[in-house]
Amino acid sequence: MDKPFIVYGAKGSGSVAVEAALTLIGAPYQVVERVTWEPGGAEAIASLNPMRQVPALVLPNGELLTESAAILTWLADSHPAAHLSPALDDPRRAAFLRWMAFISSQIYSLYWIRDDPTRLAVDEAHQLFVKDRTTERIAECWRTMEAQIAPGRFLLGDEIGVLDLYVAVVSRWGPRRKRFYKDAPRMAEAVRRVDTEPRLVKLWAERFPFTGKYAD
Repeated sequence: MDKPFIVYGAKGSGSVAVEAALTLIGAPYQVVERVTWEPGGAEAIASLNPMRQVPALVLPNGELLTESAAILTWLADSHPAAHLSPALDDPRRAAFLRWMAFISSQIYSLYWIRDDPTRLAVDEAHQLFVKDRTTERIAECWRTMEAQIAPGRFLLGDEIGVLDLYVAVVSRWGPRRKRFYKDAPRMAEAVRRVDTEPRLVKLWAERFPFTGKYAD
């Protein structure tokens, strides 16, 4: 039996996109829960990832991968039969790399601030200001992507890919899907298909249930 991938992550976190990619690939994997935003959670992963963040992925050969965009891109490229990323000679490859990096650097990175505004803001008033400004920045980024992408059934065509998984997870975080649907209506249609992808229904229900505060 092949050795499994080991995913260090948490429910509702960026690791769920990695788990979704592994599910679509059909690769064996195990999840080690590390809720880094709870007391002691960040320190529990520090020996593995000095940035104290999830996701972190241990490959079957023991090598470590961190950074969600890098993990997703590597998984897709390493399992071409799953068709989760455009090939190197595919005309869509440049757009794929652009938007994977865009989400990582322009949107995902803002949650380090939003999850704990005290990291940058010294008082409550400033913390509320930071939350408000990052909300608007995230919305602006979704509008920017919406204006420059031409979705098919999914974001880059008719097949689901890791870019779709990435957007489906990140768009669930603040300012939540209602704002995402408003600012990126064409992308929203593709992302709703990711939500209902039959191969992922069980995973979403267990690892990122789209109910309560995450509901549409």
